[in-house]
Amino acid sequence: MKAPQDCNSMADIRAEIDRLDEDLVRLFAERSGYIDRAAQIKAEADLPARIEARVEEVVQNVRRHADTYGLPPDLVEKLWRRLIDWSIAREETCLGPDSLRKG
Repeated sequence: MKAPQDCNSMADIRAEIDRLDEDLVRLFAERSGYIDRAAQIKAEADLPARIEARVEEVVQNVRRHADTYGLPPDLVEKLWRRLIDWSIAREETCLGPDSLRKG
């Protein structure tokens, strides 16, 4: 692992970006394991995939993290909303669409 300032060539930069991309995919896979378990728990509790208050809580958390790490909160929010939508769609494969759930 090299810090950005220690990279002296595009090959160094690309190697570090590739390493980080693999780490990000691994973390997304780990996150999806929790999404799958959430779907199981929600099915037992008859909860919908999308719980709007939780969606907004997650968005506010990542906006705060973005600000802490010097990233534009609006951009990170857009990215995370896509991730949340993907996660909800994944849950719905177990639960069925929220529009078809009772309640």
